[in-house]
Amino acid sequence: MIIDVLIDKIKETNNPTAVGLDTCIEYLPEELKMRVNDFKSAGEIIFEFNKRIIDAVGGLIPAVKLQSAYYEMYGSYGADAFIKTREYAKKQGLITIADVKRNDIASTASAYGKAYLSKSDIGIPAYDFDFITVNPYLGSDGILPFVEECKAYDKGLFILVKTSNKSSSELQNQTLADGKKVYELISDYVAQWGVDLRGKYGYSAVGAVVGATQKEEAESIRKRHPHMFFLIPGYGAQGATAKDLSVSLGSDGSGIIVNNSRGIICAHKKYSDMKYFEAAKKAVIAMKNDLNENAI
Repeated sequence: MIIDVLIDKIKETNNPTAVGLDTCIEYLPEELKMRVNDFKSAGEIIFEFNKRIIDAVGGLIPAVKLQSAYYEMYGSYGADAFIKTREYAKKQGLITIADVKRNDIASTASAYGKAYLSKSDIGIPAYDFDFITVNPYLGSDGILPFVEECKAYDKGLFILVKTSNKSSSELQNQTLADGKKVYELISDYVAQWGVDLRGKYGYSAVGAVVGATQKEEAESIRKRHPHMFFLIPGYGAQGATAKDLSVSLGSDGSGIIVNNSRGIICAHKKYSDMKYFEAAKKAVIAMKNDLNENAI
């Protein structure tokens, strides 16, 4: 099961880090920026950048996460870079997560599921990621089509439960009539949706996005759902530290994958004496050590 593969890779690398390849021209080093003059060159350079990052850090991490918006900015050439990056990451043995936050009514949700997790109606995979992020706002009939794709094709979901942005409390922390918070209710649904997709370690392939910046809420969700796997944004540039992550761990010291995007792909701005891929490698090693010393 794909969740077991992810956990095995975390164990093998001793590193629950997902490198966020949220790559845009603004984040590139100057020598690459200078080569960009249209969408075509942008797509080519972004893939070149991603490839060198993966080459440098691939043996140190279990997974990469691609935020689709950064690729969509560059039209069809950005989409091409998105697909090529996923293909290259898979060839290097990495778990691939598409941060697409998709959802819609049932028929459209099914089409999204086929686009990102399985095959189109002509029998050919379009994007074919291992996991995708999903927005639960439309309820069960907008989620279950994705769950069915996961069951049929051994894929996984990370469903938005408590996000890392500051204004998330405007909706997610509202109190319901029964005393639950909205994010607690969503976490309960996520647990139901994933009950048939638990792997050998007890975690389900239907997991939750839980921001590292939301420590109190993360602790609450973990207590409610010991078998829920967390994708955790918010470490690094958004202000959360490794110490904030300990409350998210399962009883076995596992159960999390921690994303870091700018802190790794923009590390060349901090380590200006290094090549960008060397700086990324240094940042990954520093994050690994930080997580192992202060969180796990």
